[in-house]
Amino acid sequence: MSRAPGSRTVAYKPAPGTIPTAPGVYRFRDEHERVLYVGKAKNLRQRLANYFQPLETLHERTRRMVLTAVRVEWTIVASEFEALQLEFTWIKEYEPPFNVQFRDDKSYPYLAVTMRDDVPRALITRNRGIRGARYFGPYTKVWAIRETLDLLLKAFPMRSCSQSVYDRAERTGRPCLLGDIGKCSAPCVGRVTLEEHRATANDLVAFMNGGDQEFVDRVREQMQRASARLEFERAARLRDQLSALETVLARTSVVLSDKVDADVFGLVHDELSAAVHLFAVRGGRIRGTKSWVVDTEIDLTEGELATQVLRIAYETGDPPAREVLFPKQPESVHELEAWLTDRRADQGLGGRVAVRVAQRGEKRRLADSAAVNAAHALQVARTKRTSDYVTRSQALADLQEALGMGEAPLRIECFDVSHLGGTGVVASMVVFEDGLPRKDQYRKFAIAQTTDDTDSIHQIITRRARYLVEGDPEDTGSRFAYTPQLLLVDGGRPQVQAAKRALDEAGVRGVALAGIAKRLEELWLPDEEFPVILPRSSEALYLVQCLRDEAHRVAIGYQRQKRSSAIESQLSGIPGLGPSRVRALLKHFGSAKRVRAASPEQLQEVAGVGPALALAVARALNADTMVAEPQRQESEP
Repeated sequence: MSRAPGSRTVAYKPAPGTIPTAPGVYRFRDEHERVLYVGKAKNLRQRLANYFQPLETLHERTRRMVLTAVRVEWTIVASEFEALQLEFTWIKEYEPPFNVQFRDDKSYPYLAVTMRDDVPRALITRNRGIRGARYFGPYTKVWAIRETLDLLLKAFPMRSCSQSVYDRAERTGRPCLLGDIGKCSAPCVGRVTLEEHRATANDLVAFMNGGDQEFVDRVREQMQRASARLEFERAARLRDQLSALETVLARTSVVLSDKVDADVFGLVHDELSAAVHLFAVRGGRIRGTKSWVVDTEIDLTEGELATQVLRIAYETGDPPAREVLFPKQPESVHELEAWLTDRRADQGLGGRVAVRVAQRGEKRRLADSAAVNAAHALQVARTKRTSDYVTRSQALADLQEALGMGEAPLRIECFDVSHLGGTGVVASMVVFEDGLPRKDQYRKFAIAQTTDDTDSIHQIITRRARYLVEGDPEDTGSRFAYTPQLLLVDGGRPQVQAAKRALDEAGVRGVALAGIAKRLEELWLPDEEFPVILPRSSEALYLVQCLRDEAHRVAIGYQRQKRSSAIESQLSGIPGLGPSRVRALLKHFGSAKRVRAASPEQLQEVAGVGPALALAVARALNADTMVAEPQRQESEP
């Protein structure tokens, strides 16, 4: 530990005034001189001051890094752009454990064209280290790129064989099967010159870079001219080439205008990690997709996280498109654009890169789709850890050790309270056994009257505890009477104390209890002054996250269901509004909230709702809101 005795911060804190106010890059090192974290700053003094606040005010991940380090050093640079460049260089060189880390168990297939070879070759590979190769993709499925390459070779008959096959054909003077069936122009036996073959390779690269419509138009024109000159054999070959090109284009989704060249990112993150999905759009078509997950160690703003995600995406991967669409504006966007422009120039491509947030139209719809894919990738990453028996066993063992339990919590129940502005209070109980959800044993609770969240927790734990003592007469399997080893409540110390009071009042003993704080690593135990901190690498942390998120999902869903049922009942009492019109209103607006917010003019858009009925509905809903508001205020403590 590098904390000074009696100090609220660390011993190596630089003396006041010694840190410059210039832009620069800083590094935290441990006692073995390992670089723990690399960061950049427009103002070094201002930025580093954030790390030397009182330790108890720092987030756990930041606090752990600061305590692990024994010194901090910095390098002054001339501009914020140089700071960004140096930060990215050092992160790549040192791989600091507390920086955003790439984590992906997939090796994606690419279509590569080895333009540096004397006789360029088209191949499918997972190796991104071929010097001088042009890469296209990545593709999520190998079979998809194999079918694409097979069609491309009909239109661009270039070499796709290995070096040994090419050398053998050159020695024997006999081409391989691909040469015989027209999927290779056979430069190995001199059917075309090396210059002609390279021109074919250049055409394939240009086609994949977005010049597809140009080639289609050119081939169609050549076919028509050959037919007019009665060159039927040549016209037939061009017809087959045109068919292959159109088939390739048909298999590639058209999403934007033909001239659009963009990389569209989706980003979804939680307290522990972030998932990213990328659509690579060239010539208005999706040329590749990729999803990956990054671990986040130090607290980052959304702008800082965006910058680090783009660093990971482009430092060793494909060159960026001329337009990069990201859901949040990255930090130091102008410097980042200059860095991306340099990356594009390194690949021999021109044009300045612009980083923007998609606001509307087709680009926004594609960005929304990328976000959906990113959310799915994050969910898959979470559930993958819990689907493995060894991982689940380790998570339960970690949780047992962290909470000081006598046995592993084979049955865990997690409770969450949900409400809308203090009204419509409901709660959920989710059950995990052996680290897996048991959805048949979930429960939902409606809470008629409550003063606050602690009172709500006390009520639902009281109801749960009664069944632990008396059993559930309505449940023939008595599953609700199963005694869990661990109860988790969503909340901190006050909620845990309320839950403990409910268990004590019911006489329930031998059940461990903990509260999940908002920062997730912290688990509050009854009567403890300080929380238990789960290690960032602990499998228990991911299990707790799954429990908390599942309880939250069920509670939110139940609350929405209750609101929908309530408005259906209210609408059914309006004269002239029968069940079919009630359903039509809810279907048209999509939710009870939107029905309440609709004006009489908007209500008339629904079939069967005239001006008089629309006015009656609006008055009824608005009158209910006006009456409910004073009641809500009076119930506040």
